Amino acid sequence: MLELQSVDVHYGAAQALYGVSIAIPHGGIVALLGPNGAGKTTVLRTISGLLTPRQGAVVFEGRPLAGIPAEEVTRMGIIHVPEGRGILPQFTVEENFRIGAYLRKDTAQVGADIQQILDYFPILGKRWHQVAATLSGGEQQMLAIGRALLSRPRLLLVDEPSFGLAPLIMKEVMKILQRINQQGVTVLLVEQNVRLALAISDFAYVLEGGRIAASGEAKALATSDLIKRSYLGQRRVE
Repeated sequence: MLELQSVDVHYGAAQALYGVSIAIPHGGIVALLGPNGAGKTTVLRTISGLLTPRQGAVVFEGRPLAGIPAEEVTRMGIIHVPEGRGILPQFTVEENFRIGAYLRKDTAQVGADIQQILDYFPILGKRWHQVAATLSGGEQQMLAIGRALLSRPRLLLVDEPSFGLAPLIMKEVMKILQRINQQGVTVLLVEQNVRLALAISDFAYVLEGGRIAASGEAKALATSDLIKRSYLGQRRVE
């Protein structure tokens, strides 16, 4: 569905990604793992058109994305839920949803889609007229994902959805991402909670220092020495 092909990305003179190649197949959940500063968010910003590779290519369903502005990338169905959620805190839940659907002309279907999203996140229906800034962290994350779904994504980029959430809420958000995926939305998940990410993913990449350090099926990576030693706090037994 989408490929990064030997992508280099710079911030001015500083290089952030070095020859990164990633393949995201249609219909799957792919996890992108790694420590802070590894370049994970840079990958998402590059896919969504906010950054331009100096070398390499980003290809979506056979179409290179070079030179395509971020707004057009969004219209193609690549929707980015950024770290920090990106909601509009001064507006209500309802207003956030309506703003999320502003590009759509199919008003009747928007209503049906909102109902589907509230089926995923029932608590948001109870907070419908509440200002977003007053929601809990978990509710704000649900609102961010729900608003993104109103753009009818084909590929959903989700950056650190469990950040700052209690463990039970983390698990709930991950289960909802699985449900969204089962409805036909491909997901690229950037996540520091390695256990949770690998538990719901089909395939995963580990990014370290702007380079791919490992990749493979999620179940296999979960038992690898690299993951156990570096991310799950387990020492290799000789």
